[in-house]
Formats: sequence, C-alpha cells, structure tokens
Amino acid sequence: MKHLDLGPYTYAGGTVQLPGSKSISNRALLLAALASGKTVIANLLEADDTRVMLDALTQLGVHYVRQGQDYLIDGIGGTFPVRKAQLFLGNAGTAVRLLSAALALQAGEGSAYQISGVPRMHERPIGDLVDSLQELGASLAYAGRAGFPPLVIERMQHIAPAQQLHVRGDVSSQFLSALLMALPLLPVAARRTMIKIDGELISKPYIDLTMNLMARFGVPVEREGWHHFTLATDSSYQAPGHITVEGDASSASYFLAAGAVGKGPLRVLGVGRASIQGDVGFADVLTQMGANVTMGPDWIEVSGAANSQRRLKAIDMDCNLIPDAAMTLAVLALFAEGTSTLRNIASWRVKETDRLAAMAAELCKLGAMIEVGADFLRITPPATLSAGAVIDTYDDHRMAMCFSLVSLAGVPIRINDPNCVAKTFPDYFERFAAIVR
Repeated sequence: MKHLDLGPYTYAGGTVQLPGSKSISNRALLLAALASGKTVIANLLEADDTRVMLDALTQLGVHYVRQGQDYLIDGIGGTFPVRKAQLFLGNAGTAVRLLSAALALQAGEGSAYQISGVPRMHERPIGDLVDSLQELGASLAYAGRAGFPPLVIERMQHIAPAQQLHVRGDVSSQFLSALLMALPLLPVAARRTMIKIDGELISKPYIDLTMNLMARFGVPVEREGWHHFTLATDSSYQAPGHITVEGDASSASYFLAAGAVGKGPLRVLGVGRASIQGDVGFADVLTQMGANVTMGPDWIEVSGAANSQRRLKAIDMDCNLIPDAAMTLAVLALFAEGTSTLRNIASWRVKETDRLAAMAAELCKLGAMIEVGADFLRITPPATLSAGAVIDTYDDHRMAMCFSLVSLAGVPIRINDPNCVAKTFPDYFERFAAIVR
C-alpha cells in the first residue's frame, strides 16, 4: 500500500488490547536464549523487530517452539552453538546493539560473525559500544564506516584484566543495556563487575527495564545513582520458567492521545500502574495537559479535556524519560492552546530516521510554526490545521502512527507508506480504525 487516507474524524473511544512491548520482547528473547533451561514467553510482540531477533537466534543455534500464543525457548547456557553466521537485522537497533555485545563477549575459537542491516541501520552509531567491548578484549571491526555497522566479530584474542569499564551514556542507553546483558557471559575470574557512565545517561527507564529483566533471569544489578552499575560476579542466567511480556507502552501513547483529543473514554489494556516501562509516564503528561486519566495495575483510560473548548494545555518539558512517546506529544501539541516545547530529545536524530528533522518538516505541512534546536522542538499550532496534508513517514513506524492522530482534528490526512508500521505494530491502522469515527 503506497498511502492511506484517514479522516476527517472527531471522536475516538473504546478499548484497545495492546501488542507486547518491543523493548521487553527482544530483551526477553535474548536472555531466554542465553539462560540455562527452558523459558516460556507469553504475549511476545509479533512484528518485524522481533522476527529478525528470532531469525538471528535460530541462525546461532537456538531452538524454539511455538505453543499457541506462547514461545518455548530452549536456552543454550551462555554459548551459541553456531560459530559462524551472517546476521541481517534490518533496522532493529535493539537487536543490533544487544546481539553485537553478546556475540563479542562469548566468541571463541573459530568464531566469525557479521552483523548488518538496512542502509539506515548503517547510519546509526555504535562506536561507543564497540570501544567498550574492545576495552574488554573483544575483537570487533567495522566493515564500512568507522563507528557504524556493519560489524565483523571474531574470537576474543584475550580477556583484559578486571577493572572498571567505561561507556558513554549520552548517545543511546542501549549501549549500557548491551554491556550489562553481555558481561555475565565472561568467565567469572575475568568478569568486570562495575560499569561507569561517562556523561549524562539518557533514557534511564530503559536501563531499569533491562535490570528488571536480568534479575528475573537470575543476574541482579545494583546501581549507585545513574553513574555506577555493579554486577554480582558469580551469577549466571537461569531460565525463570515463564515470563509474560506486558503491553507496549510506546504504542499505548497513540491511543491514549486519541482518547484525549477524541473525547473518549478510551481504555488501553496491557499496561498500567504496575508497568516496568518508562513510557507509561506518558499518561502523567496527558494529565498535565488537562486530559482526564485513570489507571489500574494493567490498564489506562483517558478522556478529553474538561474545559469549555475541550482544548489541551501546551507543555514545556524535558522528554529524556519518555523519548519514544515524546514523538506523540509533538503531534498532540497541535491540539493544545499555545506553544509547546519538547526538550532533551537529541537522541531522536539517531533513530530510524532523523526524527527531529522529519517531525519538523511534517508538522510544517499542517501549518504549524516550528523551531528546531540541537536537542529541542518548539511547536505553535495554527488556528486551523491544513486539510489534506500528505505526510511522509521516512520508513519510520512512529512517524506513521503519530500523524494518524491529526485525522481527529476533523481534517483528512494522507499517510505515505503506512506499511512501515510493521516494524512494531503491523495492524496499527486496523486498530485505529476501530476506535475512531
């Protein structure tokens, strides 16, 4: 499908069962593969990003069985049986970072792994993670431009003596997650026990998520503030038996926003007060903007603003804790009174596309006044949104899902390349169509 026409709509309400979290799904898959024993994973996300992880693990010799809606993963106890593989991981940044570290720190005699992706993946930085892995004695080389995939990983020549390990935290939190998850693969005698973060750590909730899952698989991590992380030296991954993936909080943001601007009430099922995902904090931002929000342990319900014009309030906020859901806020700013400013979003530039530039360009098509900085976006909505705008999505699933919300302003909109949502939410537009009118 080359494009999809949406709207005009003025109402959104109902109930949405969320797909599984991408961030939890890919971490759980890798941890289950590395653990000793068998793990049943329930509510695993079924989308492109998890498919490339499953395909890569299969290539590496990990066996799994589909049991209805569950996946039974037979763990390999820390060492992949297959020692040579060419892994194509699309534009799945999580899979690229996590697998690169895991392969680098357990690569033995005869190992030769190649990790590549789509052209955009080869523009997304990985140099800081590679530097840290090389500090440990891992053998990684760039097959193209230095600092970026594709990578060639060969057997470790030696294991550097134990000492504090450093990694930058201000480009991607996935570098730290990858190191934390890979370090237990080293022999106990050579294992680094402490990681020190250089610079400011961004997207901190994703590190909490990683630590939570590692603990479920038997490897606790302690932290001092957000600059020192310590692993137990004698722990190893053990299958927990069963793990359920909660709903995707980033995907929830589109429906929660729809409830806020489309009167509602709209309830999402699968995330709530008990969620381990940082993007559940999006619900608190909606409250600040004037929407009515209620929450249970695994559900959130939103209805529109109670003021006479049913308009949301503009916001000025640091989005470090909700970097993905902050994209939804950029479109939601079109429904607010006044100018909204989203800060601390420099990481947008190294995602599936340069999201700062892409978001600015598409918001301008709707008549918004936009100011873009190195790490901020300022949005002033027009009195009336431009009808019939054609939105380019840049092969970025979140661009497509975010801009679907514009149709709830009572104007038609066209989304180019809507199939890009297959990365994390293949049936998003069918779900969206079911809650709007």
